[in-house]
Amino acid sequence: MTAMALSYGLLWLVVIFLSIAVLALARQVGVLHERVAPAGALFHGAGPGVGEQSPRIEVHALAGNAITVGAALPAGKALLMLFVSRTCPICKKLIPIAVNFAKSERLEVLFVGDAEVAEQRKLVGQFALDERCFVNGPEIGVAYRVDKLPYAVLLDDRGVIAAKGLVNSREHFESLIIAKETGFGSIQSYLKAKPEMID
Repeated sequence: MTAMALSYGLLWLVVIFLSIAVLALARQVGVLHERVAPAGALFHGAGPGVGEQSPRIEVHALAGNAITVGAALPAGKALLMLFVSRTCPICKKLIPIAVNFAKSERLEVLFVGDAEVAEQRKLVGQFALDERCFVNGPEIGVAYRVDKLPYAVLLDDRGVIAAKGLVNSREHFESLIIAKETGFGSIQSYLKAKPEMID
């Protein structure tokens, strides 16, 4: 009987210890959740940088019309370039979001891909995109050193790179606009500068 009581006592001690550990972990998770900043488009340093003039690239859209990336736009306008692929599931999710976002923010939008023309036409048909706003070829991706998709670049009306980065949600698109408006190339650069701004 004493051995059984001792076993129950040890079992209760283990249960109490585990309960305290779970509560401590739950509290720590809550603290981490509060400290995690909202993530904007994930910026990486390859290619021309934010604040630099975009490379001037002459290309043709699927419809055959000539497009000059990096050319000046009407005052107050901006160009959102979204690099996509038919084989990228996140790209397919983002295409309608990008179209809607560009309309609501009054942006010009240019989709950029690099695959067989027939494959790109299927993508255009699937999402009812305008072939005049879809470029198929490696030129722009090589100039911007795009190596992961979906990737977005926002150019201002002077053809200057206002923001860029990997995107996978509407919030990431919104972070590009915020980066353009605040002058910070990314949410990450804003967060780095924030302590200095307070001092």
